[in-house]
Amino acid sequence: MTPRPPFHLAFPVRDLEEARRFYAGLLGCPTGRESDRWIDFNFFGHQIVAHLAPASDQPITNPVDGENVPVRHFGVILEWEEWETLARKLEAARCNFLVKPCVRFRGQTGEQATLFVADPSGNALEFKAFHSPDGIFAHAPRC
Repeated sequence: MTPRPPFHLAFPVRDLEEARRFYAGLLGCPTGRESDRWIDFNFFGHQIVAHLAPASDQPITNPVDGENVPVRHFGVILEWEEWETLARKLEAARCNFLVKPCVRFRGQTGEQATLFVADPSGNALEFKAFHSPDGIFAHAPRC
């Protein structure tokens, strides 16, 4: 897979210090520039920015492989071992999973490890892993 430049994503949070505890504290994402209205985080080599915006809509979900997956979400694809380590860390922290750690499409094209969590403001994050980078954009069976 050809390396790509880091992505940038800005998203709303209800409380900046709560976001800092989750992203910098629990997930280990270093902070960058910040103000009283936003904080930059190094999200596994990508730039995400938490912007203070107290009001938020209820999440909408779509069914995927038997799970209700939040439509509005973002995340990162990790190496398989890194994903397993993060899943154990989140389980040990008694994180409330939106979708518990699992392997989706087992034995099929596009097999992937996945989990979903929400940050303190309700933003859904997906962490996933593939045994081979070829599976990332492979045509998987329809659910």
